[in-house]
Amino acid sequence: MKELHVVPKKRILTSALLLALANTAWAQEAAEKVDSPAASTTETDATTLDTVVVTGIRGSLTSSMNLKRDAQGIIDGIVAEDIGKFPDTNLAESLQRISGVSIDRSLGEGSKVTVRGVGPDFNLVLLNGRQMPASSNAGGAGVSNSRAFDFANLASEAISAVEVYKTSRASTPAGGIGATINIKTARPLDNPGFLANVGIKGVHDTSVNNLPRSFEGDSVTPEVSGIFSNTSADGKFGIALTASYQERDFGFSQAAVANGWARFRGDDTTSWNRLPQPGDPGYDLITNRPGPDDIYSRPQNLGYSVNGVQRQRTNGQLTLQYAPTDRVTTTLDYTYSENKIQQQRNELSVWFNYGPGASSWTDGPVSAPIIYSETITAANADIAMGGMQLANKNTNESLGFNVEWEVNDSLNLEFDYHDSSAETRPDSPYGSAGVLGAAAFIRGTTTADFSGDFPIVNIQLPPGVAGVDPSQALVTGSVFQNAYSRSEVEQGQLSGTFKFGDYSGLDFGVASTEVNNRTAYGYMQRDTWGGVGTPADYEDGIWYVDDMSRYFDSFSGSNDPNFSSQFLVFDFNRLRDQAALVAGDDSFYRAPTEFTRDLRTTEKSKSAYLQWTTTFDWSMPLHVAAGVRYEETEVTSSALVPIGTGISWGSANELNVIFGEAGFTTLKGKYDYLLPNLDLALDLTDTIKLRGSYGETIGRPGWQDIQGGQTIAQLLRVDGGDGNQGNPALEPLLSHNFDLSFEWYYGESSYLSVGYFRKNIDNYIGVTQIEDTPFDLHTPVGGAYWNEALGSGCAVSDMVCIRNFILINHAGDPGVTSTGTNANGEQTGTIEGLPGDPIASFAITVPANQQSASLDGWEFNVQHVFGESGFGLAANYTIVDSSLGYDNYNLGEQFALEGLSDSANLVAFYDKGRWQVRAAYNWRDEFLSSRFDGQGPNPNYVEAYGQLDMNVSYEVTERLTLQVEGINLTDETQRVHGRHQNQVLFATQNGPRYMFGLRYKF
Repeated sequence: MKELHVVPKKRILTSALLLALANTAWAQEAAEKVDSPAASTTETDATTLDTVVVTGIRGSLTSSMNLKRDAQGIIDGIVAEDIGKFPDTNLAESLQRISGVSIDRSLGEGSKVTVRGVGPDFNLVLLNGRQMPASSNAGGAGVSNSRAFDFANLASEAISAVEVYKTSRASTPAGGIGATINIKTARPLDNPGFLANVGIKGVHDTSVNNLPRSFEGDSVTPEVSGIFSNTSADGKFGIALTASYQERDFGFSQAAVANGWARFRGDDTTSWNRLPQPGDPGYDLITNRPGPDDIYSRPQNLGYSVNGVQRQRTNGQLTLQYAPTDRVTTTLDYTYSENKIQQQRNELSVWFNYGPGASSWTDGPVSAPIIYSETITAANADIAMGGMQLANKNTNESLGFNVEWEVNDSLNLEFDYHDSSAETRPDSPYGSAGVLGAAAFIRGTTTADFSGDFPIVNIQLPPGVAGVDPSQALVTGSVFQNAYSRSEVEQGQLSGTFKFGDYSGLDFGVASTEVNNRTAYGYMQRDTWGGVGTPADYEDGIWYVDDMSRYFDSFSGSNDPNFSSQFLVFDFNRLRDQAALVAGDDSFYRAPTEFTRDLRTTEKSKSAYLQWTTTFDWSMPLHVAAGVRYEETEVTSSALVPIGTGISWGSANELNVIFGEAGFTTLKGKYDYLLPNLDLALDLTDTIKLRGSYGETIGRPGWQDIQGGQTIAQLLRVDGGDGNQGNPALEPLLSHNFDLSFEWYYGESSYLSVGYFRKNIDNYIGVTQIEDTPFDLHTPVGGAYWNEALGSGCAVSDMVCIRNFILINHAGDPGVTSTGTNANGEQTGTIEGLPGDPIASFAITVPANQQSASLDGWEFNVQHVFGESGFGLAANYTIVDSSLGYDNYNLGEQFALEGLSDSANLVAFYDKGRWQVRAAYNWRDEFLSSRFDGQGPNPNYVEAYGQLDMNVSYEVTERLTLQVEGINLTDETQRVHGRHQNQVLFATQNGPRYMFGLRYKF
């Protein structure tokens, strides 16, 4: 796998050069100060600055508390302890410490955030107040529907604060229903004087020790960061440069029923894949069969995978500021991030064909298997041992320019412009993701035990066969994929504040935003699941035998003696080359260069806002902010779709659409909203606040939902076909938000708060069907030949009679091709629709605004510092509830709120003298993460999960600090299940991660 680990040495060299250049600049600056009469003054200023900058855990928590206390509306945030010292390496990991904020983890790290039960797609992320683009290629497979920002792409060293706006405000860009999250980076003029530091870490991810020997990974990987900030010309000019490079090698193991659970009612007598009913063969093999009123599910497959991952993340930001006068400040900044991920996977899996076999079941009304078995008499089914290689690169760039102008004592104006992009593309010559199926055809009766947290598969082998062996293995099917995503945001904002003589003020602004989003996908799939060649065509040295159970030692039961855990590991690139040689065509084993799906959407928005703020100085001061925001958005969306050119009738009951070259189709939509907000804050005393807020916010639909293309299924019936299309005319989700909060700031760094919130959300997206005639395709059904056959005596329902008549009497006529007679005496050939024949009708599934939902909850916060002891704690608990939950007894497609869960955090710290110690425990209750699995409408429940992290630092000198950090210290595992806990979908083991490092201030 190391061959995919591209340019790390170059990145390290680049980082070293940056640090060397910074050191040269610092040395030159120091020399100038020695020769300058003002040198001592400058040094004094720098020393004075140290007393102003927030430092230490307690200082960070105090600053966060003051942000909450002084804000308009309800805001929570995190402030860096010092420049270059954000509390967590990962921003999402920090955000989960805030009440109401939960995270989704990807590859063992925080990735996307859910706020107050509202999922990642409906939380807006800003960088210094600017709307940020987001890209994703769905793990290398398929086009992406998501607008969610992935925090894993950003390192935290350059971050000075993160603000979470839980209530709406007129000045905030629209798009965040759960919250608007503003990431702030350091500005040199905000930190006058010379500042510089360098950080070095070694990262040891214990999971890298639990990988097959063919997976290369370093036990310790580097993280290097450097920060330089300086001001000159009496504080008029400032420059700040931050750079970081991080490598991480790690692994994870996962047991999965990845293709989902087929669901049935107990009295189902028609589905081919149901359990045997009384009188059917195999009925007597079932123990505690689900009753007629129960529902039950059968697994499609069961698999285990071991995954090795390598990641290289590069971040950098350059900020230039110039303040020609005390009233004007200009800022030019450029931000860059790159996150490269390579992943290799080997697996062991079995496929169930829903045949008879022994099984036992839990009691209903939702029944799940305890033991599930399928009888295979001849032990020649496949033990699948495929593999995957994934390589993708995520790149973010943002160029911004800002001017702040204090026109006079009453009027401030600000202009801000930025052009930002986010792109995800393949980073391998074979595509974004490649999958090689491999198998040994020696599997007999197969049994799965789902009674524990970890599922156990048992495979009966043929007589005389002790286990899988390289001599039995060969490549089967394969899929090589190319996925691409790019989002661009160009935004200009003009805002201002006018202060009246009575200390009230008027905030105002206008903005223009254009978002261009593209998400595309292409693949090469070879369905040779019976094998490519024979096992003799493959060198035995490509494979070696391994034991899957050793990769799941954190799960109880993984060492079960019934676990048929032996499998074959192989070198992906070597096996790919061998399969291409056997197949005689290398193109089968690399992704195509052209996309088969390509969605391109442009959103142009114009907005304006007004907000009046004032304070009524009664016996208890009342602070009021009342505003309104106007948003108008135009959507133009195009999609590459196969263009239908005709319809061919090829067999008695099946007609097929004939497709020509793919082409783009375009649809448009438009919407506008007036979004009011009102914030009230009453100072009951100097230390107690009571807040109330009302605001309306919108969340824009996903990219696939508003795609411009219409696709139709190739296969249709006599009465028509079906298809689907996007709907750019979809309205955004509209949320009416209510908030109440009680806050008591009873100490310098201590407070207690209780808050209630409610969101009434309209326009949730469902689906509807419309009848349409795409491409005006003529069908032979009801045409001239058809009607002639009916006139000859054929019944309208006798398709064989009608086809035979047309093929016999019109062979060689326009649209009719006869190829003879089959074994049943039926005529064979094709009959095509002709001009003058009816136009085929299709039932098109279209996204539509259909649902409304409400959710409410409570947030409890306490932060307490125990005097001057150095000890303190911060704790919060969030309760979220909605009546719109998932009904496990309903087998159809249904609507339910995803991401809804309670959460809690407990942070204990010690900050005194040279020591800083912080232990943080984060917990999230079970939640619904998806309403579909590989079998269609089925719930995915992520089980409750808690994680303990710890950070210890020691200040050796005023300049040098040593640090040790541990992530997931208790080695927690994660599990996802379906309608019943026995219906495991994913069970994942990661492992603890440790970091050792130092930071040096110049």
